[in-house]
Amino acid sequence: MTTLFAFLHHLFAFAIVAILAAELVLVRQQLTLENARRLIAIDGVYGASAGLLLIVGLLRVFYFEKGATYYFSNHAFLGKLGLFIIVGLVSIIPTMEFLKWRKAVGAGQVPAVDATKLLRIRRIIHWELAGIVLILLFAAMMARGGWV
Repeated sequence: MTTLFAFLHHLFAFAIVAILAAELVLVRQQLTLENARRLIAIDGVYGASAGLLLIVGLLRVFYFEKGATYYFSNHAFLGKLGLFIIVGLVSIIPTMEFLKWRKAVGAGQVPAVDATKLLRIRRIIHWELAGIVLILLFAAMMARGGWV
């Protein structure tokens, strides 16, 4: 069971990175009806993946690994969890924008979005990816028993 949950944890983590990379590619292109549909859809998968990653990660902490006492006394783990929460909160901004597009997309129209908003979304996605890089650093430190 431990191996299965480790696998799922990594699967959802890699899915998040792939989804953010896809979102970044799509928001750098001209906004079309098809790109807007894709962004709305993959952002939903991003949210689901993040939620599942958190659930699986917490199950590992409390039931399948070294125990909550170990993890919650490890600064690298706390940094990793804190960054995950920050990235999740920041990701609300693009999600809210994509959700605003549903009405136009449902009517078969390209959403009316100014270039400034799209630039802001691109920057946020860059920050999310940078946060994930730091999460990976903290995960490596945690796995090696560092920054306790």
